[in-house]
Formats: sequence, structure tokens, C-alpha cells
Amino acid sequence: MTKVAVIFADGCEEVEALTQIDVFRRLGIQADMVGLDATDVMSAHQVALKMDKVADDSLLDYDAVIFPGGMGGAKRLKESSKMKDIMLKRQAAGKWDCAMCAAPTALAAYGVLDDADYTVYPGMDDQTQADAKNGRFHEDITVVDNEKHVITSRGPATALAFAYKIAETLGVDTADLKKGMLYDYLKKNIQFS
Repeated sequence: MTKVAVIFADGCEEVEALTQIDVFRRLGIQADMVGLDATDVMSAHQVALKMDKVADDSLLDYDAVIFPGGMGGAKRLKESSKMKDIMLKRQAAGKWDCAMCAAPTALAAYGVLDDADYTVYPGMDDQTQADAKNGRFHEDITVVDNEKHVITSRGPATALAFAYKIAETLGVDTADLKKGMLYDYLKKNIQFS
């Protein structure tokens, strides 16, 4: 069974984090809410969130580990030596590491975005590029680097596109859910990819 983990740190952007959990659970994928340091997390907009578990080496067994953005959450992820160790081990094992909004800065600081194609929240590309050795920034809504097993996205409004892209990359059919959630309707009537 496909399983993913979304890492919640204090100050995370709840739209980005909970959209991932919602989409994956609707798709029948095991989607665990994982606290960076605790099972109680306070989001960027003061929403109290209860986690399923706390981050540990069991994250090595997940098909994808996802970092939502939010400046405070991204900063905490970036400073976490525990997550750096886990994400580098995951990358070495060919597992998918995913981040959106400000959180690609954490992957860049870890070295995960070295030589990778990626995107990040507007205005953070210079900072991320400084840490991502030979990384290639793109302005696309979502960017998949199949060689490095990295998926990145831009910000809160791209959360659904990010969730679907991760699911599809993991081989999950999203067509019915996109239709049911009116994603296809939105995509048809508002220009974005």
C-alpha cells in the first residue's frame, strides 16, 4: 500500500499541509500527520493540530515525505538535524522528498536540491539557489525531478496541484477525484497547469 507522511512543524501553513492529507486520504492512500517534534502543533494561523505520530526513522519506510511551507514551519524544518539526516537517507534510497512554498529552502539546506530541478515561493529563489548547488529553479506551479526524486511547488494556491502531482508520480490515478473535487472544472476555467 502506498503511504505518505506530511511533516508538521510549529508555524506550518495549514492549507498546504492539510490539503495533502485530505487529497491522499480521499485517494485511499495512507497519509500520516507527523509532528516534527511533538504531537501537538500550532499552525501559522493559530490552528491547533493533533498529529498521528512524531518524526523518527520510520519515515524511511514511506513512499513520499512532504514538507508544507509557512515561514515558521520551514525555518524549523531547515534547522532540524534529525530531518536532514532522514531526508538525505531517503534520497539515497531513491524515495520521494517533497516540499512546497518556503519549505524547499529546507531541502536546499540539506543538500537534497543539489543538481535538482525545483521551484519555491516567489522571492525565495535566490536564497534557495545559494544553498542548492547546481540546482535549477523553475517558475512552474509544480516541478518534478525524476532523477533526484524531488517534487516541489510554489505556495498555498498550488496545494491541490502539488497533491495531485505527488499522487500521480507515485502511480495513483487521480482522475475521478479531480472531477469530484471540481479541480478539472477550475483548471478549465482558470488558466493554470
